[in-house]
Amino acid sequence: MLNINGMENSSNDRKIRVLIGKVGLDGHDRGAKVIAAAFRDAGIEVIYAGLRQTPESMVEAALQEDVDAIGISILSGAHMTIFPKVKSLMDGKGMNDVLLFGGGIIPDSDIDELKKLGVGELFTPGTPTYETVEYVRNWVASRRRDKATA
Repeated sequence: MLNINGMENSSNDRKIRVLIGKVGLDGHDRGAKVIAAAFRDAGIEVIYAGLRQTPESMVEAALQEDVDAIGISILSGAHMTIFPKVKSLMDGKGMNDVLLFGGGIIPDSDIDELKKLGVGELFTPGTPTYETVEYVRNWVASRRRDKATA
């Protein structure tokens, strides 16, 4: 990737890109929009997929948009179906360098199970938006450092 001066940029210089969306029939998108705005305000590129996405459409969009992270907002109670499906599709596409994280109404016991499957942090109502932004920033920075030293 060339920068404005025509010089080669390292992947560490590239802006963080995050895909945010709602998977399933859950039509409550206020939280997803709040998080998308927080990421944008923090200088992170956001692709907002919107409502009623499928796991397949989210993973395909993530591939096409070359994102660093996929954030799913879920309030419907289908988190134990949706997150494992998205993670499985990501694994099948070799997307082990893309973070899957999310937020919504998710019981602590389910959060523990989802993390065991390889899902990143899951944020519940009341979490300050800066915590989500910092989590994604730190995760991406760590992965980029690991890639640079590999």
